[in-house]
Amino acid sequence: MADELITFASKSEMLAKSKEFWNPDKTQFWMDSGVPLVIDRREGYFIYDVEGKRLIDVHLNGGTYNLGHRNPEVMAAVTAAMQHFDIGNHHFPSLARTALAEALVASAPPGLTKVIFGSGGGEAIDIALKTARHATKRRKIVSIAKAYHGHTGLAVATGDERFAALFLADRPEEFPHVPFNDLGAMEEALRGRDVAAVIMETIPATYGFPLPAPGYLAEVKRLCERYGSLYIADEVQTGLMRTGELWGITKHGVAPDILVTGKGISGGLYPISAVLVSEASGGWLSEDGFAHMSTFGGAELGCVAALKTLEITGRPEVSSMVRYASDLLGRGLRQIQDAHPDWFTGIRQDGLVMGLEFDHPQGAKFVMKRLYQNGVWAIFSTLDPRVLQFKPGVLVTPSLCEELLDRVEVSIAAAKADARSGRRPA
Repeated sequence: MADELITFASKSEMLAKSKEFWNPDKTQFWMDSGVPLVIDRREGYFIYDVEGKRLIDVHLNGGTYNLGHRNPEVMAAVTAAMQHFDIGNHHFPSLARTALAEALVASAPPGLTKVIFGSGGGEAIDIALKTARHATKRRKIVSIAKAYHGHTGLAVATGDERFAALFLADRPEEFPHVPFNDLGAMEEALRGRDVAAVIMETIPATYGFPLPAPGYLAEVKRLCERYGSLYIADEVQTGLMRTGELWGITKHGVAPDILVTGKGISGGLYPISAVLVSEASGGWLSEDGFAHMSTFGGAELGCVAALKTLEITGRPEVSSMVRYASDLLGRGLRQIQDAHPDWFTGIRQDGLVMGLEFDHPQGAKFVMKRLYQNGVWAIFSTLDPRVLQFKPGVLVTPSLCEELLDRVEVSIAAAKADARSGRRPA
């Protein structure tokens, strides 16, 4: 059926029509970058270009494919659910939504007791920010400089000006940004007692996964408590066992007032996101439950995908394998770094969340291109192109780790030669 609905004479024709009808700039950017990828078949941690090229996927679309592409268990659960469920009706109590909400609360850091559903991460961030404003009766939202929390109405204002200014959403009076790991700047931003919430990714992804300094996140939470602000943990990319714990924030001893999950909770099969709130922060749910509506938020088929994803992710053998693979890949990457210390300058790692640093302002773009040529798909960090985002999935096998390291070693050496020759990355 898909072959009947989607037909192109060639890859070049499809790319031309992508520029014409979809997104001209983005399509051309990838072509100019030497990554003319058009994904066709996908299975596990492999994606295949329409011309047959196989790539190990360590981008995972921001963690959407934590469990791999078309995970058989999630597919089976959704396929079975389609015999009974559809999207559902967002106005009414739902078997699937209620079951998922209960499971999420059971999995969550202490104090989170209710769940609000969205269809994607940006919508979920908007819900979290609206919730914080209602609870505190304050408007101001503090986020981290070079942050990224999505592209929707409120979410885009919390992120870097590259995304906010284009759509006239840069509003520093309501959405001030402070440097990461700077407690003095954070306290100064909160001191006026007019901040509804601080929103932070546990490890900022689009900024290249800089790691929080020891005690930093816990101290930010303490400052929030001192000045009457809420702490929103954006766990869209760091949750679901990527750091070796189900929620990355728990590794820092922080119980957030609000937690956001998305991307990977979908199992890579059906869009869904969720906002977990405390009783104190989620008061609007009792005051006016119709205050936020989302036709596709918590779609029942998505809830089934998320329930199965949460169950798989929470298995003891998965957390054990994440720790094993993290150690294996970390040791292998450090050996590669030792061979190129003047080029491969740093490894930021917490579990399977990794940022690889290179000694060139656009260094990760050189590495990305060579990785693509050598059968690996990883992406540069948009807001710091020195850093490559490197995010293997939580079910990755030791044998795939070894293959991945072999391909990374060759690619990093070739990218070093490219950069040192004075070539442009794209």
